[in-house]
Amino acid sequence: MDYEVDYSEIAGRKVECPPQCGMCCLCQPEVLPDERPFFKRNYPEHLVRSRGPDPYTALALKKGRGSCVFLQNRRCTVYEHRTSYCRQYPYHLYASDRLQVELDLSCRGAWTGQGASAMDEAREIISRADPRIAQAISESRKVYSEFYSLCREAGVMADPSGLRMSVSENIGMFTDYGYLGKIMDASTFDAVMSLHGIQPDRAPDMASLQDAGMELAMESMASEDPLSVPVYCDPQWNWNMFMAVDGTIEWMVMDDEGELHHKAFAEASEIRLRIPDAEGTAILRDYVRILNGRDSFMGSVFATMDENGYEDDMTNSYYGCLSVTVMDLLWRMSMLDHFMGTGTGADGMREAIIFYDMDRLDAPTIGAFV
Repeated sequence: MDYEVDYSEIAGRKVECPPQCGMCCLCQPEVLPDERPFFKRNYPEHLVRSRGPDPYTALALKKGRGSCVFLQNRRCTVYEHRTSYCRQYPYHLYASDRLQVELDLSCRGAWTGQGASAMDEAREIISRADPRIAQAISESRKVYSEFYSLCREAGVMADPSGLRMSVSENIGMFTDYGYLGKIMDASTFDAVMSLHGIQPDRAPDMASLQDAGMELAMESMASEDPLSVPVYCDPQWNWNMFMAVDGTIEWMVMDDEGELHHKAFAEASEIRLRIPDAEGTAILRDYVRILNGRDSFMGSVFATMDENGYEDDMTNSYYGCLSVTVMDLLWRMSMLDHFMGTGTGADGMREAIIFYDMDRLDAPTIGAFV
């Protein structure tokens, strides 16, 4: 192993796999070359090519949109032969110029404080995946080196560790509506912004903030394909899906056979942006700390800079992306409360993170998930 591994996000945590859940079985797993012979020999009809710009061999889904065909009564019927991607969940191995283990907080088993040591499980996964990791690290280091070179050439380079430190020292600014609007404005209009000197708006424009959060959240729901919209596994283990068409959100529940059942409609404009209470804000603050430490979040910011042609300073891009991420999450918290009455306290914020984090980890980056 000739690469650094960062375990900081999972240190001291335990993770279990609740038998009623099956959330991970809604993610169509890639079947690696050395895993294909078993499925070709025993279940050739269940091997398919995935959708998207980079298709790969994967396991089929029920009705092409539901859970994996091997999930029966929320149990895997080929558990001993499940794919590497199934074995890794809810751990994400992100390759940048190092390897970082990140934990998918959309998994309810990551919140109970029970189960196996996350550190032990991650080390075992890394040991099995070492050849794939080494190759990914080699490729991602080149991408990161090229990215930094382009940033310096464009005059938009900043120190990533310094940006993280600045957020850590001012974490409360990213959980306060009075600051969020000011940060988003400064990231757009200032040449090189600074968190120092930003004063909170004592009467923030909630309508504008609501529109900003709604626009971000609605983008992720604007699809008629169940494979492309956010999924939320609630405390009763229902698979909830939300689809947006022309400003209207439809809430549906998918059953174990891949059928969608309508629950309710809501106009997005009618969903009022809620303000989390002190306990909810404390949970949000902890989540912002996690995002601030994730290499995949930094890589997502870098991907946005690359897409925008290196026009914005890295400082503005990082603070701006973090603030709009929080707005997206807060609007989703408000949407869940509108539909389900989840509230704005600690429980409501946890449910919003469970709803949101899988999408956050799916965001484009310049590195690679192994």
